[in-house]
Amino acid sequence: MYSRSLLCLLTALSAAPAFADTVWMKNGDRLSGKIRVFDGGKLLLETPYGGSISLDWKQVQTLESDQELLVKQDAYSGEKAKSLKAAEPGKVTLANGDAPKTVDLASVQQIMKPKPLVEDFIWKGNVDVAMDYKRAETDSDDYDIDFKTTARHGRWRHNAEGEYNRESKDDVTTTDNWSAEYALDRFITEKWFWQGRMEYKRDRIEDLSRQRTVGTGPGYQFWDDELGAFSLGSLINRTDFEYQDGAKDNFYSAAVKWDYTRYLIGKNVQLFTNGEFAKPLGGVADYALDAEVGLRYKVTEWASLNLKAEKDIITGTRDSDLDKTRYTAGFGVTW
Repeated sequence: MYSRSLLCLLTALSAAPAFADTVWMKNGDRLSGKIRVFDGGKLLLETPYGGSISLDWKQVQTLESDQELLVKQDAYSGEKAKSLKAAEPGKVTLANGDAPKTVDLASVQQIMKPKPLVEDFIWKGNVDVAMDYKRAETDSDDYDIDFKTTARHGRWRHNAEGEYNRESKDDVTTTDNWSAEYALDRFITEKWFWQGRMEYKRDRIEDLSRQRTVGTGPGYQFWDDELGAFSLGSLINRTDFEYQDGAKDNFYSAAVKWDYTRYLIGKNVQLFTNGEFAKPLGGVADYALDAEVGLRYKVTEWASLNLKAEKDIITGTRDSDLDKTRYTAGFGVTW
């Protein structure tokens, strides 16, 4: 009885490592962990002994995984494999029941975890902070804090973002504004969704002191996976302006929104841009643009450095146009 129990224990222990992904390198090394993503010539392997390791794809001899992975051999289509099996050097076998397929590693462009079902809960976001203090003949302080987060469950997706900017020179405030936005998406199909959103902006310096916007309209999610996301939306908005002297304007507008992000070099670098272009349907303003573009570099799994450029334009308002450009560099956290 004892011998049988010991044999069962040894069998279980010997089988346990099979559940870990394994990568064989051309120099003879064998690495175990969990494959996260392959893109841009880098395979990201999460290990219990060294954290996330970025491996040069050209140095990989073969690999295996018990995960379900999407393997793409071109930019547009991919094959979902139930698991990956090691093959002869320079190849890997995509296991799908009775129809395994062996492919050259050189032909593989991307490997990623397939997108979870829409019923699964997914939460992601980031907070970016930029600060600049100068003490000299002219003292200046500059703060920029913004956040963006999305949470998806079933056919619903919640989007929230906000920003605070403040600049001062010799105790004279030259910029002081903040904004907040909430949008709710209801997915009609896997790609098409309907959005409703509310936005509020407050500026204590510019003549245009308050902006309130409520809008709704359809959108299309081109993709949303481990390597990034891209969506476009079209909205009909109702916007209210309030000026420093108490005067008010309101109008309806047609708008286009975009949200694009792309991870590069084994998910170490993130390129992103988002914004909105609106054309009023009546004569209060000519057009409005609120956009940003930037880069994030991951220092750790959660910490990053960022560079951003922001543009805010409103033309044809009561007395003067709003045209602001802002460049920031800072740090942040991502989840």
